[in-house]
Amino acid sequence: MAEKILFVDDDPNILSSFKRTLRKHYDIETAVGPEEGLRAVRDNRSFALIISDLRMPVMDGIQFLSKVRETSPDTVRMILTRNADLQAAMDAVNHGNIFRFLTKPCPPETLILAIQAGLRQYRLVKAERDLLEKTLRGAIQVMADVLSLVNPEAFGRASRVRRYAVDMGRRLQVQKVWQLETAAMLSQIGCVILPEEALHKIYNGQPLTAQEEQLFSMHPSVGAELIAKIPRLQDVSEIIAYQEKHFDGSGIPINDRRGDAIPMGARILKVVLDFDALETAGLPRAAALLQMKRRSGWYDPKVLKALEDVLRDEARFQVREMTIQDLKLGMIVGQDVWSSKGVLLIKKGPEITPALLERLRNFAKTVGVQEPIRVLLPVH
Repeated sequence: MAEKILFVDDDPNILSSFKRTLRKHYDIETAVGPEEGLRAVRDNRSFALIISDLRMPVMDGIQFLSKVRETSPDTVRMILTRNADLQAAMDAVNHGNIFRFLTKPCPPETLILAIQAGLRQYRLVKAERDLLEKTLRGAIQVMADVLSLVNPEAFGRASRVRRYAVDMGRRLQVQKVWQLETAAMLSQIGCVILPEEALHKIYNGQPLTAQEEQLFSMHPSVGAELIAKIPRLQDVSEIIAYQEKHFDGSGIPINDRRGDAIPMGARILKVVLDFDALETAGLPRAAALLQMKRRSGWYDPKVLKALEDVLRDEARFQVREMTIQDLKLGMIVGQDVWSSKGVLLIKKGPEITPALLERLRNFAKTVGVQEPIRVLLPVH
């Protein structure tokens, strides 16, 4: 599919001339003025290149392209104007992050060369972003897979809290839900420093020794340090670092941050992790929520309310027992999954994803799995 190019000018005749000159070479769209240009960008965010006039009513080309940058950061932006001066060029580069600044009249061959350079830049940016995103997704998946193999209980807990965290994040209008989801999935990665016996105690609500308590208090910082080494996950790392921080500023890490200064993702994780710990220890949901409400200063009230709303509105589930062959994506593992020799493979609670389904099938082929498996199906 050819990359789309958008020309924006307040003079329809100029736009028509651009279209006549370039339509044989490129996929050209035009917009009369910046407001129509912004509507075109909102309706179609796949413009590879936008070339705008500088002097337009309502907003000038620099202001227009600055707004384009917010909506479509990968789009390459150019200014084409009859009234060029040094200050305008400097403003275009500094505020609109402009790739080229061209003057009218611009010979067709010069314009075509600029367009070719702009499209090359767009392809380079897209290629780098695609590579980074694939690397990022791969790194996250590898870490989650390692956690599932090293400690199925920790992986099970991370999978359970992910569902609640994502639902709460959407209710609270968190902008980057993918960061929250990633933080939830990797929230337990720091638990690799804990002995298996200590983890078993933690996930079953049993008391820890002083040494185990100290190690457990370190797991958010250990996890955050691991995640911080991955590009673009600095915000996720901060969420994990503060996942045990209380809303009133107490808890870990020990510093002056409190209230809204704590990342929203961390405030959500604190609520869902504590709720999961209480429920796993055997408390009914209503009793777990009541106990959390009595913990003065621990939680952001609006986050605790979001959890209550999610639990109230959560779809009912139908319990079924199925073979691995019959499992479908979106089902929830309703009981611990054990190997034929009695080794815990997957803790109950995670949603069946493509990776989890493949893991179950691989276990069935290699070590053998006790079947049938109990699953939960949403009833709408």
